[in-house]
Amino acid sequence: MSSQSPPRPMTAAEVEKHPEFPYVTWDLKPEKKGKLAVAAGRGGPLNIAYEIHGHGPCHIVWIMGLGGLKSAWQRQTKDFSHTQADRYTSLIIDNRGVGESDKPLMRYSTSEMTKDIVELLDHLEWTQKRQLNAVGISMGGMIAQELGLLIPDLGFIENLRNRINLFIPRSIDSQLAHVKHNLYSAAWLDKPDELEPTVQAFPTNGDRFAAAEVSKRQHPELFNKTGFMAQAVAAGWHFKSPLQLKELADKVGRHRIMVVHGSEDRMITFPHAKVLVEGLEMMGVPDGEVEKHFMDGQGHVIPIEMRKDFNGWLEALFAKGEILNQVEA
Repeated sequence: MSSQSPPRPMTAAEVEKHPEFPYVTWDLKPEKKGKLAVAAGRGGPLNIAYEIHGHGPCHIVWIMGLGGLKSAWQRQTKDFSHTQADRYTSLIIDNRGVGESDKPLMRYSTSEMTKDIVELLDHLEWTQKRQLNAVGISMGGMIAQELGLLIPDLGFIENLRNRINLFIPRSIDSQLAHVKHNLYSAAWLDKPDELEPTVQAFPTNGDRFAAAEVSKRQHPELFNKTGFMAQAVAAGWHFKSPLQLKELADKVGRHRIMVVHGSEDRMITFPHAKVLVEGLEMMGVPDGEVEKHFMDGQGHVIPIEMRKDFNGWLEALFAKGEILNQVEA
């Protein structure tokens, strides 16, 4: 008896007609939102858009990856700073080149994008010692590395690294299939839509992702080729030597760092995660002090595929950081 065939993915035209399509981006009301002019003297000024959610004592900056809007953190924004708004304050940002931030045609680098965030943190007065927790995915993980070197009293860094594949097929449906294959595991894509719908669930997780991607591409003022390519150049040129990774770990503290990687990540092969950890733990304790979650069978976007587990790892790390703050005070 043959196994059941996986469901046929919806086309871009089909997801656009689905009753849930207008609601793929949640209407999460921030406590504050705005734009800050940064990078004066660094090729700017240019405006960086941000939102603050929640009002708790634990401060988190969520740093998105290549071409990602700040709203792509909506699961974690809701879970941490709406469901637990009295405990967590979340800062979400559109990096230069995407979303509501400016998209100048110029050379970007992860170090310059990091300085944008540092200026924003100074503006918001998020500058107390060990006040800030940084969570970065993909290119956002690269920026988080830079942030840890610029702000030695950073609470911790959670890092997901990637390499950039710039091949983009012509048709929208081919693009969607390509991106889904690179970012997610086939098993997760084929599962029924896991999110509670506003109107009606999509047939599968993959169809919901496709709807979000189609929605993003319908707004060239938020997502366009200029900004995407400039970010891709920044990510492609990012490099940290083993000695720089060791310096990062020494400054931040290895017990405050977590590395998450999926064994089936097609954006970067799994051995690269081991190289990252080896750099962070250079000359350290065998098997190290950096917290590691190497997940068998998982793809590139673990915060979405393993939302509950991922959030639990973060909450535990935040709590550990608070204990370390008391010990080190």
